[in-house]
Amino acid sequence: MIIRPITDKDLDTLFQIAEESGPGFTSLMPDRDALAKKIDHSTASFERKVIHPADEHYLFVLEDEATGDVMGTTGIEANAGHTRPLYHFRRNTVTHHSRDLDLRRSEETLTRCNHYTGYSEICSLYLRPEFRRANAGKLLSRVRFLFMALHPERFSHNIIAEMRGVSDSAGQSPFWNWLRAHFVDMEFSQATHLVGTGYTDFIDELMPSHPLYTCLMSQEARTVLSQVHSQTRPALRILEAEGFQHKGFIDLFDAGPTIECALAGIRSVRASNACRARVDESGAFGKTGFGHRQHGDSGQTLITNAGTTDFRATITTDTFEESGDLIISPALADKLHLQDGDPSRILPLSQARPAQTRTTAMELSYAY
Repeated sequence: MIIRPITDKDLDTLFQIAEESGPGFTSLMPDRDALAKKIDHSTASFERKVIHPADEHYLFVLEDEATGDVMGTTGIEANAGHTRPLYHFRRNTVTHHSRDLDLRRSEETLTRCNHYTGYSEICSLYLRPEFRRANAGKLLSRVRFLFMALHPERFSHNIIAEMRGVSDSAGQSPFWNWLRAHFVDMEFSQATHLVGTGYTDFIDELMPSHPLYTCLMSQEARTVLSQVHSQTRPALRILEAEGFQHKGFIDLFDAGPTIECALAGIRSVRASNACRARVDESGAFGKTGFGHRQHGDSGQTLITNAGTTDFRATITTDTFEESGDLIISPALADKLHLQDGDPSRILPLSQARPAQTRTTAMELSYAY
């Protein structure tokens, strides 16, 4: 498996992924023209010289090297809210108090806001069902943190992830059904399609800007506040293990939680290391007693080059460390577009997360 930037040749597969992912996956909508523009924007973002984050969007694909099949996608929005507003509902508690009557009552409200404007956002993570296997989800999730650690000037100091909220197989969201009944007479699929293609004017025009009292909502709508889609639970567990926390901001459409973490506080960033690649041409690589220290208890290491347009990453056991250098085989060097002396970054997976968060290959059904 290899991670690389998306290219024009991936459009057909990206469209299939957008269809497979279903309603509510707003970062990838089944609109061929919009997806083609997204690919063009990503390509331009990787090529751009960046001092401070602007409207860059980086979209990666996970490729099966044996077949060339695209197994999934993962992405980063460098500066959320830069080109169009990024709206959320903030969950607040409002207390009404009458001193004369000695009565007090607290109620929860939802208030529309733009709290996360300027944050970088990890997004577009989807692992196709037929390719769910060991390490695939880990690679899609964690590679973004290493890319940000390699190129911090391209990103904010704070990172968010909007987790997909609850909707059923027919694409019905209990939270949106309540909003639709009272404010916006529009199907959930239509609303998410508009947002996914970049149109957000209707939010200001039709959706409430005043606080909404959750006690007035249907029980079905209240139940799904800050809850995630069943396919998103494994991804949420991984991000929580990385240090991400939910602080009360939810999606306007399906009420899924937005979680956040400082870039420097992300576990994979802290556990990863910059190093120099050294390509072993002796032919002795991998032989018993070769004399180098293999990374991690499991031997599995996420390794990247330090490029942008030619960025590559994979998970491998064929890495050793000697005197601060990363010793790799010629085959791995070719796979990762690394030459002798090139900078790289490594993350031993045994250090990437606590043991209690480990999941099996069958559990890795990611979508957010």
